[in-house]
Amino acid sequence: MSGELNLDYSLLTPEFGLAGLAGLILALDLFVPAFRKEWLPYVAAAGLFGMLGLSLGWVNKESEFAGLLFIDNYTTFFRVFFLATAAVVALISAQFVQARLRHPGEYYSLLVLSTIGAIYMAASRELLTAYISLELLSFCLFVLVSYAKLDARSNEGGLKYMLLGAFASAILLYGISLIYGTSGSTFYGDIAAAYEGGTAGFDLGLLMGLVLVLAGLGFKVAAVPFHMWTPDAYEGAPLPITAYLSATSKVAGFALLLRLFSGAFMPVLDDWQWIVASLAALTMVLGNLVALQQRNIKRLLAYSSIGQVGYMLMAIAALSSATSSALLLHMAGYVVTNLAAFTCIIAWYNLTGRDDIAGFRGMAERTPLLAAALTAALFSLSGMPLFAGFFTKFILFQAVAGEGFLWLSVIAVVMSFVSLYYYLMVIKELYVSKPEEEGRLPVPAMISGLTVALVVGVFYVGIFPRHLLEVAEEATKVLFA
Repeated sequence: MSGELNLDYSLLTPEFGLAGLAGLILALDLFVPAFRKEWLPYVAAAGLFGMLGLSLGWVNKESEFAGLLFIDNYTTFFRVFFLATAAVVALISAQFVQARLRHPGEYYSLLVLSTIGAIYMAASRELLTAYISLELLSFCLFVLVSYAKLDARSNEGGLKYMLLGAFASAILLYGISLIYGTSGSTFYGDIAAAYEGGTAGFDLGLLMGLVLVLAGLGFKVAAVPFHMWTPDAYEGAPLPITAYLSATSKVAGFALLLRLFSGAFMPVLDDWQWIVASLAALTMVLGNLVALQQRNIKRLLAYSSIGQVGYMLMAIAALSSATSSALLLHMAGYVVTNLAAFTCIIAWYNLTGRDDIAGFRGMAERTPLLAAALTAALFSLSGMPLFAGFFTKFILFQAVAGEGFLWLSVIAVVMSFVSLYYYLMVIKELYVSKPEEEGRLPVPAMISGLTVALVVGVFYVGIFPRHLLEVAEEATKVLFA
């Protein structure tokens, strides 16, 4: 077997570049004068965008590294996705980190290293490789969530996240061991081949393995009932890391779920489909209903993101080529929208120090651009027409209904209407309530430009979804070849 392995390390060039970038950031933090450290987020963002450009060299190319990692359009899609997300998070972190956090070098290095784990979660075609990639992402996030050492909420959120994360990892490993015991392999293709021959004699072991794998990955994506860490981690984490959790952490989990279930578990679809459909329904309902009660913007967006996970789980339950491409489209629209929302929230927090919903009173008078952008992002999250969320949800719900899960799509539509209420409560504070203080607040030019770019992205996906959908369809073709 060893003679047949393809050990072409050039396939992993972007990830080697990211590891080098993390080392460079640490070296700069160690050796440059303190007043120069404000350049670290821009070095990180430039390096990430550079690796993004390099990753485009693998478009429409297929290869594999040692049978463990597949470099194809699916991997390239998520390489670009995660690198762009990390670059935006680095930029929106600049002012926040400089004013409120110590050790900026480690902060940006962990952000870069976590991106490697996220990419390999999408590229993995073997269970232990996927697990190690997931743990690289998780360990970086454990530290980043608790990075505000002088904030009790950050310490509490990070501790809960780490303890529950370790427990979820143990459950996932136990599930992997049962899958190995029933199939005789940890490679996705071999697992599928083993199950195609029938599962008589190990039905119970297979079902237990599937349940434990779903529980372990359900924690990582914050599906109900494995979501309890989410509101505390979101509220306690530094605001840019809350944005990163809502974007990369979620999407990496679904990138792994989609590759794993389409590659390894399609022959036993009937054994797990009903479980995932039940999780999707529970997650949508609980996430959106509990969000109605929230008074802190970070906790509100935490439960909002749990509701979004429910929509995404529908695509896994109704797994097909159509739902897979619709899922990639929806995740792209969701992340662009969420980053636009968090850019506004972080900029407002930098100016006022407030993250409770009441603290957003009169934002439209004091920072009109931020208020307009935040309103656009919230309308998009709720699924209003012309915004990204409307078309991505429409295409996703339609694809799921087409696979025989009309009841799930109906629940999703109802919960989208529920979500509109709590988003409107925030918008009311922006435009109707009077500000606590008078006078315009200065928004940095870089943040203003980034906000405009992200809002343009929200409208672009909403008005021209076909372009991104075609890219998503190309990316998911390899899953069902």
